[in-house]
Amino acid sequence: MFASILVAGSLVLAGCGGDDGGDEPDEPGAESSTAPDVPDSWPLTGLEVPGGKSAALTHPVMVLKMDNTESSAPQVGLGKADLVVEELVEGGVTRLAVFYYSQVPGNVGPVRSMRASDIGIVSPADAAMVTSGAAPVTIRRIKEAGITFFAEGAKGFYRDDSRIAPYNLFTNMNDVATLVKQKEKRPGDYLPWGDASDLPNGQPAKQIAASFSGGHTTNWAFRDGGYVNENTFAADGDHFPADTVLVLRVKVGDAGYTDPAGNPVPETKLEGKGAALLFHDGRLVRGTWSKKSLDSALELSTQAGKLTVPAGRVWIELVPETGGDVTFSG
Repeated sequence: MFASILVAGSLVLAGCGGDDGGDEPDEPGAESSTAPDVPDSWPLTGLEVPGGKSAALTHPVMVLKMDNTESSAPQVGLGKADLVVEELVEGGVTRLAVFYYSQVPGNVGPVRSMRASDIGIVSPADAAMVTSGAAPVTIRRIKEAGITFFAEGAKGFYRDDSRIAPYNLFTNMNDVATLVKQKEKRPGDYLPWGDASDLPNGQPAKQIAASFSGGHTTNWAFRDGGYVNENTFAADGDHFPADTVLVLRVKVGDAGYTDPAGNPVPETKLEGKGAALLFHDGRLVRGTWSKKSLDSALELSTQAGKLTVPAGRVWIELVPETGGDVTFSG
């Protein structure tokens, strides 16, 4: 298929030692200057890796393109995701880029196609994409960006005969993950992780509505310490457990082609800077996001300085600056 193989370089640790020729014994009670080991953390959540294990794995971050319309119900696999990004596609509806790393589930879907918008979403994680395919112009741009992807026909993909096409394409992510061979490697942090105690006080905000250019609106409610997607299409018991909802106001342009129904395909510009709204623990902290290039890591700030995201599972809403809207109430 269109897959390429990610090859990660190995990290070589070198140590050195010496003898200064002195023969004096160590002073009694001398303390070691060696710093304690810092627990490893997952790059997509900032959470500590349990049991002293490593976050360096033999597969990259895997990003599944998932349908996000009523026709996709029930969505399968959101509950196992580390992070989700919701982006605008044609017709005013949205599609999900679902990130898996700390755990790779079995069956997930429905699987849909890529967009040029995904370059800025996926590149910072050095991720491999799982998709039904894409328009030729999008495939060319994805390849030029150096993104590995696997499409229908690759190992793990199958059609669910109980559903209607094109909403019946699923895949077994465990099978797809075996198609990428790499030495153990920990990806860089996707977000600037921190602790909830580091957040400014902000303002009360327990109900959130993220609207995408007059089309779909995603509604969130803060309950029992987390955020519940009130109009999710996820299967019962398979909802994404959002600890934080991060809204980024983004510029949206024209990708330069139309879908089969004649709708212009939008392209989210996830580089530059814009307004950021960080919802955590029932409160809103306002800030600014910045990204030097499509493959750069996301940075957040307030007027007082850097802004970090409390470690946990995050749902990112890429809401258009023009035509989109974000409303909230305490």
